[in-house]
Amino acid sequence: MQKKYLAGAVVAVLLLAGCSHNNELSADGQKVRFSEDKPGTECQLVGTATGKQSNWLSGQHGAEGGSMRGAANDLRNQAAALGGNVIYGVSSPTEGLLSSFVPTDSEMIGQVYKCPN
Repeated sequence: MQKKYLAGAVVAVLLLAGCSHNNELSADGQKVRFSEDKPGTECQLVGTATGKQSNWLSGQHGAEGGSMRGAANDLRNQAAALGGNVIYGVSSPTEGLLSSFVPTDSEMIGQVYKCPN
């Protein structure tokens, strides 16, 4: 009987650990930069991307810069997958009153542009 509880606890811990990973920045994602200035006419808008970071176990202020860093990494990876290298107009609709009390997922949205190097 005790082995069943131990096995159940191990499975639960492994499942929960899988829900709270940090998004790693890919090699292509490292080439994507954020811009506060709207890209010029030499750049082409390729779409909109959304980056997310789960905060279920780590909370809103996890290690290494918190959950927004994970969302930013995911956003940069998504932008690279679209073929872009610049992200403009980033917003974070998840930063609000509710996120101060419960660990909601962090999210960042931005317009993705492909600009000449």
